[in-house]
Amino acid sequence: MNRRSHLAALLIVVASLVPASFCSADVKLPAIFTDNLVLQRDMPVPIWGWAADGEKVTVTLGTQTKTAMPASPSGKWMVKLDAMRAGGPCTLTVAGKNTITLKNVLIGEVWVCSGQSNMQMSVNGVINAKEEIAAANDPKIRLVSVPARGSQTPQEDFQGKWVECSPATVGGFSAAGYFFGRELSKSLGVPIGLINTSYGGSSCEAWVKRSVLEADPQYKPMLDRYATMISDYDPVKAKAVYEKQRARWKVAAEKAKAAGTKTPYPPRLQGDPRTGNHAPANLYNAMLTPVLPYGMRGVIWYQGESNAGRAYQYRTLFPTMIENWRADWHQGDFPFYFVQLANFMAEKPEPGESAWAELREAQSMTLKLPNTGQAVIIDIGEAQDIHPKNKQDVGKRLALWALAKTYGKDVVCSGPTYKSMETKGDRIVLHFDDVDGGLEAKGGETLKGFAIAGEDKKFVWADAKIVGDTVVVASPKVKAPAAVRYAWADNPVCNLYNKAGLPASPFRTDDWKGITAGNQ
Repeated sequence: MNRRSHLAALLIVVASLVPASFCSADVKLPAIFTDNLVLQRDMPVPIWGWAADGEKVTVTLGTQTKTAMPASPSGKWMVKLDAMRAGGPCTLTVAGKNTITLKNVLIGEVWVCSGQSNMQMSVNGVINAKEEIAAANDPKIRLVSVPARGSQTPQEDFQGKWVECSPATVGGFSAAGYFFGRELSKSLGVPIGLINTSYGGSSCEAWVKRSVLEADPQYKPMLDRYATMISDYDPVKAKAVYEKQRARWKVAAEKAKAAGTKTPYPPRLQGDPRTGNHAPANLYNAMLTPVLPYGMRGVIWYQGESNAGRAYQYRTLFPTMIENWRADWHQGDFPFYFVQLANFMAEKPEPGESAWAELREAQSMTLKLPNTGQAVIIDIGEAQDIHPKNKQDVGKRLALWALAKTYGKDVVCSGPTYKSMETKGDRIVLHFDDVDGGLEAKGGETLKGFAIAGEDKKFVWADAKIVGDTVVVASPKVKAPAAVRYAWADNPVCNLYNKAGLPASPFRTDDWKGITAGNQ
């Protein structure tokens, strides 16, 4: 298939997604407005849709009535309902030449759940899934999912609908999102709406508007690389490569079964980069644009695995994405809480470099943005599975940030975070924020995970002990220490916590060049 054929096919897909109201006089709502939806409390709420040019549209909820006239030539209209208190159920009507009635509408707290596969991973795949699903009977939690797809053209709508949380509906929903929402529901006692818009394997740049990336020269090599991928894509060659990979995988899978080890993941057929989960703006266009600017409280995010090889770039790319979302949502610096990458892959016997550690560092650096928070899960990963099954604690730790920082609850939301260091002879003394009751080595064991180096940058395992709210680090092999690293590995063995039971975030005191520096 040549490039012209690809373009023709793409245009057909785009045309099929154009709202019916463009060629019809009927009032139409996007899929984000259906029965069972949750509207955000305590702030003006946008309601929008399409209708014929010049048609008066009336939106009614309770005692409120708002009117709008569609904009020509798009036919799009929008009203903003006044801020409401939590409650419901109630009925929302939208009337023009026809009338749409949305039933069982609640007013409460709405959160967007986004990222790659560890956010997309469903309740079906977690530990104790059967029990969790059976207990998930909470009609005041509402769920809606945006289908995973990409597009180089901004999309107005998606196929989906809001549903009540129940054993029949929760199994396929984002596990991290659901467990986060469940914690909020228990603590706040108000309806919770969760919008899942996540895509497994996706790169951060796919969630950023193209014009934002194009405005920054540092992203030009990345944009050029994807442009080349698109122009060079050949579906026949891609299928041939896939068949070879699959043949090798079948052999490896049989060997793994015979040896009783974990079966490797099957290969994926490389799809057209115009519609995949990596090309810049693809998911922003297809999976975020359709829900903008739905009234919500904030975002939870779990992504970074696909960008680990470009961790230094993530230092700016991830904050750029957050600022892009905030600018386009028109809700100011709304809460944005994210999950730091879990421990994964083989443990290493000696200290060394790590792309995953550098990505975690980039995530921690993003905390410089206002109203952000990081759930550290360096203790619940799985060496042989990039998708940890303990999503219950992921949801809980995200919820702690929301409860503490967004809702003002008296809870601890962060483990110890590195603050500063001072050199005292052959020792380095580390100071921390977020000690919350004091530092401890989990289980009363010796502190693990600390490495120390001199100016030669050769790290060795260090002896570390807690002294008050500090950690003192030393090694007889390093007489003149210059730097300390903690949990600096793909899958570190580490055990520094605070008394609230939350793990310390991995860190390093040096700024020496890492292995992903310069990768574009």
